Amino acid sequence: MSNTHLTLRSVAIDTYRENVAYLHRDCCVYHAEGFQALSKIAVKAGESQILATLNVVDDLSIVGDTEIGLSEDAFKQLGVESGHAVSVSQAEPPASMGSLFRKINGERLDAGSFLQIVKDISRRLYSKIELTAFVVATNRGEMDREEAYFLTKAMIECGRRLSWNQQIVVDKHCIGGIPGNRTSMLVIPILAAHGMLCPKTSSRAITSPAGTADTMEVLAKVDLSYEKVLEIALKNHACLVWGGASDLSPADDVLISVERPLALDSPGQMVASILSKKIAAGSTYLLLDIPLGPTAKVSLMQEAQNLRRLFEYVASRLNLSLDVVITDGRQPIGFGVGPALEARDVMRVLENDPKAPNDLRQKALRLAGRLLEQDPDIRGGDGFAVARDILDSGRALAKMNAIIEAQGSNHFDYKNPPLGKLTFEVLSPDSGVIASIDNLQISRIARLAGAPKIQGAGVDLIYKLGDKVNKGDALYRIHSGIEADLVFAKALCSKSIGYKIGLAEEISHVFVEF
Repeated sequence: MSNTHLTLRSVAIDTYRENVAYLHRDCCVYHAEGFQALSKIAVKAGESQILATLNVVDDLSIVGDTEIGLSEDAFKQLGVESGHAVSVSQAEPPASMGSLFRKINGERLDAGSFLQIVKDISRRLYSKIELTAFVVATNRGEMDREEAYFLTKAMIECGRRLSWNQQIVVDKHCIGGIPGNRTSMLVIPILAAHGMLCPKTSSRAITSPAGTADTMEVLAKVDLSYEKVLEIALKNHACLVWGGASDLSPADDVLISVERPLALDSPGQMVASILSKKIAAGSTYLLLDIPLGPTAKVSLMQEAQNLRRLFEYVASRLNLSLDVVITDGRQPIGFGVGPALEARDVMRVLENDPKAPNDLRQKALRLAGRLLEQDPDIRGGDGFAVARDILDSGRALAKMNAIIEAQGSNHFDYKNPPLGKLTFEVLSPDSGVIASIDNLQISRIARLAGAPKIQGAGVDLIYKLGDKVNKGDALYRIHSGIEADLVFAKALCSKSIGYKIGLAEEISHVFVEF
């Protein structure tokens, strides 16, 4: 350990889940320790220590030659004030490096090795390069079903768990890939209004224009503490929060920081991410939605069945009751794609607004009905009607408003949502019927428009599958908050608008549960 102390400085740079330290090239510690850019260093202040990736700077306005700067995440994690004296040294490699290298070489890892890796990831001991190596090494066919179980179990053990002391704690989750599919924000208040406990913790978007947490954040705070989540859920029978803030399966959000830019979402990692969050949240029964369609995450029924079996295997090993439904994933659900647009759709359904998207309403009612039938007082087959009554009567809306107030309302007005003011309408090149909609392309366009980072950015769909359209009609409207984002989105549209105009008989058919 170097005996030379440096003065700590907060450098206001968001490095997204990576600890980064900044030393000036003329710093004596930089030369004495033989550091190089991208070295991993240990920064210690009293009993608090973090590991960080080193960046070397030549600008004294960023960090002086007697200072060490820390990125926003690193500064917060170290937990001391600017100006505090800290010591810096070469970092010891994480204990799990040997296990990581074995996985990179294609070896099968045991439960202990996965636990060691996940512990080090949770403690932020991995650099982005090392995280990337782990994510790639466990991608696709590189992890068998027992390893998926080991990874899931390790992710649960490395975080806190909510305990409710109730026999039935329900949740619903979708594997993603379908723009606008915000059924959770309808299912949860319906179930809670009936009196079922459903603490919903969600991740932020990985490859999509919005996740449940991103959309709920338009309505209310989602980065709540463990204690606050407990308080809200016990009082309201539900919450809709981001799991990362309450330290539930903390490794998941660190891994997502790598999976998002790489657009990776492999089966084993998907199972571990979803099930670890559900079990950590105290769920005992999970309804899992696997959308199937030509441009969904899962395009073939055999692939959907394989994924179903993987989820069922891991869930059974962890004593989680699981019900999997394979649903229609041929097109986006609802009209909005992007946080504010999707929040508008959700509130329209809850308010029974005439403009509410019927496909979002119907899918949410079917999912909610299936979960309601876990109540012994509801007969099999009656769940849909009970869910519809809760929604139509306004009880679901009242429950959602109570959840929003409890979490901290952002005073969202669904009739006048804060959408990006820069707009562009994409017109139909021909007359005919909407024969297909490319989920991936619509998602890409919405992301380039600025979603989910800019809440009001995204795509507002006007026509859906099977609708008749005339040449020159606006198929959808792009919303952006920044001119450059709109330029990028328009450029992508010039390559493909994501819609195929044709004949009704060209519409693909999928054989799904609903």
